[in-house]
Amino acid sequence: MPLTSPNLWVVATPLGNPGDLSPRAREVLCAADMVLAEDTRRAGTLFKMTDVHAKKLVSFHDHNEEAKAPGFIEAMREGQTLALVSDAGMPLFSDPGYRLVRLARQEGLAVSVVPGPSAPLTALAASGIAPQPFTFLGFPPRKRSEQERFFGEFRAVSTTLVFFERKNRLADTLAAAYTALGPRELCVARELTKTHEEFILTRLEEHASVPGDLLGEITVVVGPPESVDKPEESVIRALIAEEQAAGGKPRDIARRVKERTSGWTVGEVYQLMQQRPE
Repeated sequence: MPLTSPNLWVVATPLGNPGDLSPRAREVLCAADMVLAEDTRRAGTLFKMTDVHAKKLVSFHDHNEEAKAPGFIEAMREGQTLALVSDAGMPLFSDPGYRLVRLARQEGLAVSVVPGPSAPLTALAASGIAPQPFTFLGFPPRKRSEQERFFGEFRAVSTTLVFFERKNRLADTLAAAYTALGPRELCVARELTKTHEEFILTRLEEHASVPGDLLGEITVVVGPPESVDKPEESVIRALIAEEQAAGGKPRDIARRVKERTSGWTVGEVYQLMQQRPE
C-alpha cells in the first residue's frame, strides 16, 4: 500500500480462479477499514480461499447503493479507507459502484483502481475476433422488440460488440441480435477461467447451433459488420413482392427475403415493407 492511500479503492477480483487475485489486491483488501461487497457471502468465500482478512465486510449492491452511498462518503471524509469489490471481475461493469465513485469524485475524495480480471476483456482476448475498436453493452433488454431496437442502434457502428447474458435468455437474445445486425462472427464464452471454461466459435447467422443448455456465466462477443455488396432497394422490393405472393406474416416474409440476399438484415427488410416506393 502507498503511504498516501486513496479514500476509495476499486478492486478487481477473480472471475473464477482464486489464483488470479493479485498480491496488491490482497494487500489493499486486508488494509481497508471497510470492504463493500455486492454479495458478502461470495466475497467471504473468496477471502477464505485467498487468505484475505477483511476488517469489516459490508453489503453494497444495486438495491441499496443509492441509500448507502452518502454514509460511505461520510466514512471516507472521517478518514476511513474503503475498498469496493463485485461478485467477480472489475466492479462497475454491469455491477454496482458507479454512483459511489462519481459521488466520491464530486466530493474531492481520492479514488484509485487495483486492476485485474475482467470478463469482457478475457472473452475478447480469447475469441479471435477483432479486438479494437470494441463496444461493451452490458446486459441487453429482456423483451424481443426492445432487444432488436437495442442492437439496431449498433448496426452501422463498425466495432466488435461485447455483452453479458443469462443462460435462460441466450437463445432469444442471439436471435434478436441476428435480426438486427445480420451475419457476423460470434463467440459465446462461458465459465471464464474456471474448470469448465468454454469458447463456442460460430457465426451469428448460425446462432441456433449454440447449445441451449449452457451453464455458468456467459459473455458474448459479436464481430464488426462485414463488407458485403448490398443489393439496391429495387431488388429487395422485387423479392418482397415475390414472397408476399407466397403468403405469410410480415416478419416471416422479411426473414425469407433476408435468406435470399446479403447485406440486408431482417429488420431493414421489414422497415422497407412498411414504406411506399418513391
